[in-house]
Amino acid sequence: MLSVTQIARRCGLSRTTILYYESCGLLRPATRSTSNYRLYGEKQVALLERIRMYRSLGLSVADIRELLTASHSGAAALLQRRMRELDSEIVRLRNHQQAILRLLNSKRLLRKDPEMTKQKWTQIMKSAGFTEADMHRWHREFERSAPEDHEEFLGFLHIPPDEIKTIRDWSRKPQQA
Repeated sequence: MLSVTQIARRCGLSRTTILYYESCGLLRPATRSTSNYRLYGEKQVALLERIRMYRSLGLSVADIRELLTASHSGAAALLQRRMRELDSEIVRLRNHQQAILRLLNSKRLLRKDPEMTKQKWTQIMKSAGFTEADMHRWHREFERSAPEDHEEFLGFLHIPPDEIKTIRDWSRKPQQA
């Protein structure tokens, strides 16, 4: 039998996540020790692997709870709904990419315009339909694919060097789930 910490390590999750899944009704300990500690077995390890896989697909805890108890047809319907959500998200992201390309190809944007600022750029992005999360993803992708160009672009927006460093630092960090 495994303790909370042991099953968390084995499954690549935090102890807090294990306890959260338990509080949501996704996971129950196999038993408790004489000291009332939670103990987990192979069945719970397998269940956590399924939960991790579902989370990696972007499914919510509520959806996972439903999947774990649903019939085959119910599970299929839920996964088909998720597929439609992903299709919509892909369309939205493609539209954002196209809007950015139009902005990047704009002659006004590409000239050294002392009037272009971070605030103006942020407003342009918001007007194009970008959320804060979308703009963070955009920075992460820009930093990943062209770090020097990303730094130059941030300078073009007249962002101070210390803020450029901050933006580039969080752009390099993995996105939180």
